[in-house]
Amino acid sequence: MSTHKSRSLLTILGIVIGVAAIIIVMSLGEGARGLILGQIQSIGSKVIAIIPGREPTGPTDIIASFTDSLKESDLGALQNRNNVPYATQVMPVVFGSESAAYGNETYRPTILGVTDFFSEIYNVYPSKGRVFTPEESRNYADVVVIGSKVESELFGNEDALGKRIRIKGKNLRVIGVIGKTGQLSFLNFDEGAFLPYTTAQQYIFGIKYFNRIVVQAVSEDRVTETVDDIKRTLRAQHNITDPAKDDFSVQTQEEAMQTVSTILNAFTLFLASVAAISLLVGGIGIMNIMLVSVTERTREIGLRKALGATNRNILLQFLLEAVILTAVGGAIGIAIGGGVSFLVALVISKIYGLLWGFALPISAVLMGMGISSAIGLIFGIYPARQASQKSPIEALRYE
Repeated sequence: MSTHKSRSLLTILGIVIGVAAIIIVMSLGEGARGLILGQIQSIGSKVIAIIPGREPTGPTDIIASFTDSLKESDLGALQNRNNVPYATQVMPVVFGSESAAYGNETYRPTILGVTDFFSEIYNVYPSKGRVFTPEESRNYADVVVIGSKVESELFGNEDALGKRIRIKGKNLRVIGVIGKTGQLSFLNFDEGAFLPYTTAQQYIFGIKYFNRIVVQAVSEDRVTETVDDIKRTLRAQHNITDPAKDDFSVQTQEEAMQTVSTILNAFTLFLASVAAISLLVGGIGIMNIMLVSVTERTREIGLRKALGATNRNILLQFLLEAVILTAVGGAIGIAIGGGVSFLVALVISKIYGLLWGFALPISAVLMGMGISSAIGLIFGIYPARQASQKSPIEALRYE
């Protein structure tokens, strides 16, 4: 191996690439998992989301989740303290994307129709101006709170407060600007425009239903009871007697975290499995090179056997060489994968302002070393056996 350094390096290149890919995928997957779960957790464990359509249990149910089953009458029933006594806030949500214009400038923000409660949920408040009031929500007020990027794209260095922007033919007065906030729970606040939900329903989206209803329980201890009250109330509203036929689903933050964690883990393992295919290619390469090495070193094998080496000695020698090659490749791959993952996490956190932490799971390191060593063992057996079976007399005669 030391005599043919270049060949040894090229031999382990497939292993290096495969292990590095596994490390990068699993490291970035862990970073994404930490970011998303942290954002969900930041909302608070007292918040409950009601989603229209039945909860998907398979591919055929996904379409059924996009329905208009949450209506104004449902909102009123949920706001009734007799129905849901432990709910402190009930906020309808509608969302979508439309172009916003000011003068000759246009920008396409994420539009959310909400109540003033959205600031409390996310703990995000305007750096200048204010949030619309409950009265403005009830009265279809033409007001909007915009994110920092929306302000810079539409107004440049001009102060946006008091100005009017046009969204889908509706002139909306800017009453607040949220300072640079970044991504929070799947929403980039810098790119958002927040309107009273009534205004968004009536003038922007032209719908009579809600995309979500968000409920906050009085305390964490009352979340389970609140969920039960919500389900009972909506079933009564929709005349549902069989829970299996619910046309809505209710999700707590804890359930959301478990769901997201399961999905991300499965997706990460899938990508790691795909990356591991290159290890198979690397293993075949190592087997080919070891077979060449056996042929080149036939006289060496004959000489060792003539001096008393057994078939087992020769087998272990060549097998050990294969394992060492792949183990070194695995170590190099772990180092490269860890370094690339660190740089990617640093770039994401600096450029995009996300709380993306660097993570190098010990499971990824163990997987990389374990798989690379196993590859060397599996693909080294055949060349090693070929070497051990050579006749010492024929090997010494080999030219």
